[in-house]
Amino acid sequence: MTIQDQAQYKAQQERQVNQLLNLVYGLLALAVVIALIGIANTLALSVYERTRELGLLRAVGMTRGQLRAMVRFEALVISLFGAAEGLVLGSLLGCAVVAALRSSGVSQLAFPAAQLAGLAVLGGLAGLLAAVAPSRRAARLDVLAAIATE
Repeated sequence: MTIQDQAQYKAQQERQVNQLLNLVYGLLALAVVIALIGIANTLALSVYERTRELGLLRAVGMTRGQLRAMVRFEALVISLFGAAEGLVLGSLLGCAVVAALRSSGVSQLAFPAAQLAGLAVLGGLAGLLAAVAPSRRAARLDVLAAIATE
């Protein structure tokens, strides 16, 4: 047993919470990497399956840059929906944890708005990053060969 005053006890508890928070941030980083792979895979399959459609769009006048922008916009929408869903579910789970630990002395729930907004922006940027290769592939499609595919 150790004897601690109130400030020492509070500091010890803060260290434990911060360790748990760092673990959660590490898991979040792994989830983001997995999400990037999923977004890139989804877009690659989308480009592959819509080859004819993309060829027709190019044939009627869409430029390569517009096609790249379209694929990147799709990635942005996918990643922002995922980020919004994660933020909502995380907030609800945070409320549930505070409610479950109320008897242990956890009585306040705080939402760091700046960090949450930063994570949403980071999610959007990550989606744009994941779209680089699929959008490049879509823009390089040969128009006639793309129209001929089924």
